Amino acid sequence: MSSPTPSMLSRRGTTVVGPSIRIQGAVTSAEEILIEGELTGTLELDQRLTIAAKGKVEANIKAKEVIVAGSVKGNIDAVDRITLRVGANLVGDVKTAGIVIEDGAYFKGGIDITRPATGQPK
Repeated sequence: MSSPTPSMLSRRGTTVVGPSIRIQGAVTSAEEILIEGELTGTLELDQRLTIAAKGKVEANIKAKEVIVAGSVKGNIDAVDRITLRVGANLVGDVKTAGIVIEDGAYFKGGIDITRPATGQPK
């Protein structure tokens, strides 16, 4: 019986897709995911998605929060926030309540800022 590889382990409720892993297909999760490898397809999470500096994603993404330090080609729909770190590369449209683009990040696409559903006066 084999044990989990060090490339794909859970760290404090976060699933880690290690640098040697390539995933193709649809991924859904109730946990946070950290991508250090490559993913092609679709991603749907209830929590945070982090794409590490060497991570590469070609997918449409839906998550509570998305942090990009690597490369993403696809649209992102984040309920709370999208953060593009220094060195990030994002090509695609984004829909979110908040966005942070650090100096040195590259972004090409449209931005749709949404309002939180709760706490809004009528």
